[in-house]
Amino acid sequence: MTTIEDVSATPGMTAFFADDQAAIAAGAEPDGFAYAGEPETPGFDRIREPGEAVLVELALGDGRVVRGDCAAVQYAGVGERDPVFRADDHVELVEGDLRDALVGRPADSLEQNAAVLEELDCHSAVEYGVSQALVAAAAAAAETTRTRVLAEALDTEPATEPLPVFGQSGSDRRRGAEKMLLKRVDVLPHGLFNSLETVGPDGRRLVEYLSWLADRTTELGDHEYDPRFHVDVYGMLGELFEPPYDRSAVIEYVDDLRQAAAPYSLQLEEPVLADSREAQIAAMRSLRDGLAAADVPVDLVADEWCDRREDVEAFVDAGAADVVQVKSPDVGSLLESGRAVRYCQDTDVRAYLGGTCNETTTSARATVHVGLATDAAQLLAKPGMGFDEGYAIVTNEMRRTLARHRRTQPNRL
Repeated sequence: MTTIEDVSATPGMTAFFADDQAAIAAGAEPDGFAYAGEPETPGFDRIREPGEAVLVELALGDGRVVRGDCAAVQYAGVGERDPVFRADDHVELVEGDLRDALVGRPADSLEQNAAVLEELDCHSAVEYGVSQALVAAAAAAAETTRTRVLAEALDTEPATEPLPVFGQSGSDRRRGAEKMLLKRVDVLPHGLFNSLETVGPDGRRLVEYLSWLADRTTELGDHEYDPRFHVDVYGMLGELFEPPYDRSAVIEYVDDLRQAAAPYSLQLEEPVLADSREAQIAAMRSLRDGLAAADVPVDLVADEWCDRREDVEAFVDAGAADVVQVKSPDVGSLLESGRAVRYCQDTDVRAYLGGTCNETTTSARATVHVGLATDAAQLLAKPGMGFDEGYAIVTNEMRRTLARHRRTQPNRL
């Protein structure tokens, strides 16, 4: 029996930054790549700060070492999310209480080991990173892939084909989108429409962008390429319109977006942003019902206030979205992300297994296996905001794993 012999933690860096969303949405002025002004979200020292990670290693009794990276989302502290992640604040916990709880345990006991982790009161980023190492330890002990270990623990049938990958452009909305179109990305471009300046004071800039994107997709694509457009507007419809959100002016604007995106389907992430989970669910449900009544086929994607598994379940139960983002660093343990995705099965809500640009290659690759194990509806290309790197990391990990499954017996590498 292979056991966990040691746990170590090292401060590290992520592939992007932690940003104060409240300050940016309130109109903080860019200062080169930084932002001028004072932060508004508690815990931030500046509006934009370098992302930090804790690099976790588990030493196994057979001499192998497996890894996981603790990382938090770009927009920390929003809603009920955990605060900005400072690596130095969490090393002692990992090498202290967590090490004491895990050393000597069987490496192949994934569910039991994850339960030990989940019982401790720690930052969601710590749960996220340590669980990655626990999944890798279980796969090493069983001499199988992380996808198969997770599928067994979650009682799912893993995917046999690549999942749709969602590319994010950051603020390089046109050049980034063109890169995605040339690479035939399944879902694009995110777009980072996080202020009234980016959507336009009357919302017309977003309409114009979608029209450009549809034209460019037709120009650069072919008759077999039919991507989905997915734009994140960070609650800006709530800035453009007053509630109720099922009234005609709001529905007509969303229909304008749909027509601009045509003939391609459109997903709208976080159209409004309320001050509590209950209010967010009510606002999203109102808009979704209004779109359905007006026969406007635009899918709504839940993100903010949809942080932990119980939040995902609340949005699904309320019918408040067509797609829910399972934001892996916020959910915590990889098994919890898998359970959240699985909860969407047999409902009319699709699970988007996401995360953040503010992660690492190790955490991105680990998330791929959750997506494959649960056959998620779409998977975020991460980390970083340059698109190409994250897309290659996620896509290659997914293809490599599926090829390995085809070559081998069901439970072997």
